Amino acid sequence: MQRTMLQAKLHRVRVTQSELHYEGSCAIDDDLLEASGIKEYQQIDIYNVTNGERFTTYAIRAQRGSRTISVNGAAAHKAGPGDILIIAAYSGYSELELQKYHPSLVYVDEHNRIIAHRERIPVQAA
Repeated sequence: MQRTMLQAKLHRVRVTQSELHYEGSCAIDDDLLEASGIKEYQQIDIYNVTNGERFTTYAIRAQRGSRTISVNGAAAHKAGPGDILIIAAYSGYSELELQKYHPSLVYVDEHNRIIAHRERIPVQAA
């Protein structure tokens, strides 16, 4: 059996920009992608703490160190600059993999600087 579990979470990042007339995606500072283990073009779910919107898109890489969180395309109607988001990625795990399962949880301050990080522990395939 496979279970879908939280792989990674960026907790309470702030939207720095939104681009309505850009092909859909969410641009995320490469430092945040790396810390969380979220890959470019990976599906992500976004939960807007500010207005309650929830939507799915994919991650793209923003310049390292820029602290950018840019919600693009139609999703720009659901999140704008200053909004607080939780960005989550999920993956499927076998029961054996779940014995060593740990999600990657990244916490940031109001400027999208990492302030805490529970390290992810890679799951080894059996």
